[in-house]
Amino acid sequence: MSFVTKPVGNTQVSVTSLSLGCASIGNLGGIVSDADATAVMDHAWSAGIRYFDTAPHYGRGLSEQRIGAFLQSKPRDAYVLSTKVGRVLSAGETMDEADGFVQPLPNAVRYDYSADGVRESFESSCERLGTDHVEIIFVHDIGAYTHGAGGAKHMDDLLGSGMGALRDLRQAGRIGAIGLGVNESQVCIDVMQHETLDVILLAGRLTLLDREAEAELLGRCAEQGTSLVLGGIFNSGILATGPKPGAWFDYAPASQDILDQVTALQARAEAVDLTLAEAALHFALNQPAACSVLLGTGKVSSLQRNLAAAKKSLSEQARSFVTT
Repeated sequence: MSFVTKPVGNTQVSVTSLSLGCASIGNLGGIVSDADATAVMDHAWSAGIRYFDTAPHYGRGLSEQRIGAFLQSKPRDAYVLSTKVGRVLSAGETMDEADGFVQPLPNAVRYDYSADGVRESFESSCERLGTDHVEIIFVHDIGAYTHGAGGAKHMDDLLGSGMGALRDLRQAGRIGAIGLGVNESQVCIDVMQHETLDVILLAGRLTLLDREAEAELLGRCAEQGTSLVLGGIFNSGILATGPKPGAWFDYAPASQDILDQVTALQARAEAVDLTLAEAALHFALNQPAACSVLLGTGKVSSLQRNLAAAKKSLSEQARSFVTT
């Protein structure tokens, strides 16, 4: 399967329209063996995916370490990497679980969005990834969604010196594009009032179910030439599983209101010969602002299913449903 490649903002970086999100291979929610992690990455590569997204947060470096090991046998100019800054890892204690990741690497973590924190995080990521440069760097989880009232200091650190450090790394050729990796639209708008962003990895806020980004963020992106990488396109699972009892939305069990909304969406999708998951995937793939859509999984079977869904030809009625 071949994918179109799309430019990232106004940069020289281009990415495949489908990409592999690598939180799961950091043992998100359960253990993924080394063999299974390699199998997923190998299947993605064989299918034509050439963009891999990771972060220090994912298994406290485990995801980056696994990706780095897998990609060592690939030509460095044959793929695109994105990772994130904002969390700085250092040697720590062995843990059974941390922040939803099972058996993470024995690293402690602190938030640091200052220039020093950005540089330390970046260099550590490069070491785990086995590279001296990374095509895209996202500032990870800045904003109230993660930090609440404490976010103001982190924002001051980012705008005061952190973004300058990222620009210096870009000028030095160590990174190709700068953006945010977040779960909310408002923090993107806040940052864009001060900085021009190349790209935003937006998780869960531009989906078949949750269209928060349409209110203002998409317009800002059009004005600045900012691309979107869309993550969380199934809204923590409910757009993949359907409105089943116990289905999750936005990292928690779905409310009755959300279950009712998804029930209606599922009926509309089935009326045009789409499963709910197919409709959610094609909604993301048909967003004009999106340069790539992340498929996040630690299972080959799930990746195969999503790749097959992406290849599905849509009727005129189905295309109308996922583009309006």
